[in-house]
Amino acid sequence: MNTLPFPVVEAPSVEAMERGRKLFAGRTEFVKGVVAMSGLPAADRMEVCFAGRSNVGKSTLINALTGHKALARTSNTPGRTQEINYFTLQDSHYLVDLPGYGFAKAPVAVVAQWQRLLKAYLSGRPTLRRAFVLIDGRHGIKAVDEEILSLLDTAAVPFQVVLTKADKVKAADREKILDQVRARLQPHPAAFPELVVTSSETGAGIETLRAIVAGLD
Repeated sequence: MNTLPFPVVEAPSVEAMERGRKLFAGRTEFVKGVVAMSGLPAADRMEVCFAGRSNVGKSTLINALTGHKALARTSNTPGRTQEINYFTLQDSHYLVDLPGYGFAKAPVAVVAQWQRLLKAYLSGRPTLRRAFVLIDGRHGIKAVDEEILSLLDTAAVPFQVVLTKADKVKAADREKILDQVRARLQPHPAAFPELVVTSSETGAGIETLRAIVAGLD
């Protein structure tokens, strides 16, 4: 048994993988982009959100999960996602793509507005079951990530770290990055105690993440 704190999640069972496949194989559609809490859709179903610093690959990961290459808009320009973007996952779930935090090529006032909206959403959405916090697998947790982790602690929103871009990490650096992430997560009580390692390019970890979403109550 792996006794490390925050081990990489084990591969799901065949049954769990099939539940995830069926959930994400269904109808997935863009609902709306929200710029204020008053614009949020009715809290009538379970939702999971994806948070991460600008350009960490949130939209690309959502596209990989759903199998739709252009469902969520992607851009090489940090800060492109300027709204809380809602997507349906069949009739049972919402997938939520949050604005990137940290560096963004936008006016300071606009960035501040995004941050206020992000904080209000995480603190006040009753149907939010889990936040997936995306961390660039090449760099680990940075200072800019700590604010969102602390906010999730304060809001008592369970969050799970998803390392992205695993295909770009050298084998010799992998354990060092994982050790850094584990150490930085230790003070955060809302952190789910397993890590997910993904690559939207190779598909690594995508089936596992689907199974995790499908298994949430």
